[in-house]
Amino acid sequence: MNLPFDGAISRYFREGAPPAVRKAIEKAGKDEIMTASYPYREEMKGKDYDAQMEALQIELAKMQAAIKASGQRVIVIFEGRDAAGKGGTIKAVTENMNPRQATVVALPKPTEREGQQWYFQRYVDWFPAKGEIALYDRSWYNRAMIEHVFGFCTPDQRAKFFRQLPEFEQMIADEGIIFLKIWLEVGRAEQLKRFLDRERDLLKQWKLSQIDVDGLAKWDDYCAAIDETMKKTSFKHAPWTVILSDDKKRARIAAIQTLLGAVDYAGKDAKAIGKIDGKICGGPALRPKD
Repeated sequence: MNLPFDGAISRYFREGAPPAVRKAIEKAGKDEIMTASYPYREEMKGKDYDAQMEALQIELAKMQAAIKASGQRVIVIFEGRDAAGKGGTIKAVTENMNPRQATVVALPKPTEREGQQWYFQRYVDWFPAKGEIALYDRSWYNRAMIEHVFGFCTPDQRAKFFRQLPEFEQMIADEGIIFLKIWLEVGRAEQLKRFLDRERDLLKQWKLSQIDVDGLAKWDDYCAAIDETMKKTSFKHAPWTVILSDDKKRARIAAIQTLLGAVDYAGKDAKAIGKIDGKICGGPALRPKD
């Protein structure tokens, strides 16, 4: 089997991964959660997940109908480490939504022209009109983290981003847009395991990129960039919601509950939505200090 990037991920696992990470992956059982700080030792059972998700999907449908009728606008940005489950979580949110009113925004590398525009401009182009929801699979926070870690922006450009950001997000709030910032956090061993699974799965190899490969050795650099960003950008008008996503099922449920809790709509069923699990979903302080 030809592995993408000449098997760079497997090679990192054998030669570059910290011994504790490699050992955790080698010893882990099928449903075992490897991150020691995660509050559960096993993944959520599939039948429990399916039952809860079915009820949440009905609530999402009710919510979208209400947003369309009222003309509300919603923006949800999904950020997180590579392989933290952003795409799968967004898919769980949108799988039964009308795509005419719910747009997934996953922007590629900026074009030459976009690189000469105001940094936030290409993201604003995708903001929702009345009755619409925009879900960003990565966002303007690229500048604070990925671009910084890989040297794709200058220190001055990043400093300018942090200066402009509070007012930019305040304008979103002033417009009356419901605005959520969700950060998905995954442990180092679980991240690498997911990359290894993708490397060997012909149906998922497309998810891998050179950035993923090169980023494996930059875990500590990412930690520093994430910590700094969280401290500087969790505003009263635009706070971060952190979800520990070592268990994708629990993470998807928590993300949907967070969205449903942010929107008022007729017929909201609090029992069907359930209580958010505070062990895996909360503010920036929930992130592991590693």
